[in-house]
Amino acid sequence: MSLIHETEQEKQMSEAFVNSAFLALSGGFQDAYTYFTREEVFSNAQTGNVVLMSQHFMCGEWMAGLRYLFPILSFAVGVWVAEQIQGRYRYARKLHWRQSILLLEIVILFVVGFIPTRLDMMATALVSFSCAMQVQSFRKVNGYSYASTMCIGNLRSGIAALSGYVREHKPQQAEQMLYYFGIIFLFALGAGLGGVMSMHTAIGIRAIWVSCVLLLISFGLMFIDKPKIS
Repeated sequence: MSLIHETEQEKQMSEAFVNSAFLALSGGFQDAYTYFTREEVFSNAQTGNVVLMSQHFMCGEWMAGLRYLFPILSFAVGVWVAEQIQGRYRYARKLHWRQSILLLEIVILFVVGFIPTRLDMMATALVSFSCAMQVQSFRKVNGYSYASTMCIGNLRSGIAALSGYVREHKPQQAEQMLYYFGIIFLFALGAGLGGVMSMHTAIGIRAIWVSCVLLLISFGLMFIDKPKIS
């Protein structure tokens, strides 16, 4: 398999909007899950965690601050691990390295569903680790850089594309804007679903398994080639 063919196949498997849609749904779900079931700590909104961690540390509330520090550190480790997997298995033939990331993420989140609330710090750290691997591994939708587990960069890029379209009326800018706003909407939809299901007493900590299903769909979609435009 040539390098050019590998590059095209990789783009087809990982950058399609339908695949990014399920990743964004899962990303929003995970953030809502840890906030509502794991002591109001974010799994992927690390800016919020930094703010809350600093506030608690400044007030001398060391244990409360650690609740936010560990997810931050875990997120950093997740990025490092995903980058290592990409470097080592980039040209693996049996299974694409991004699919390997998804399988690992699914296993981690499935285990999180069994972790009791007394170990919330561990559960949140694992979800943060999982989110970091996802955001490091899936960084483009139809050629545009994006993030599937957070909104700030997508919002900035979407508004910039809107501004450019109003000024220049280029179809590509309108397309780019719609991709970003679509991803933000799906992230919000996943977050809303995650919040509702996480607060349902009959589901509780097991709600994270919904993310496993969403990621499993993404895993399956990556076996399907994106249609080529001649």
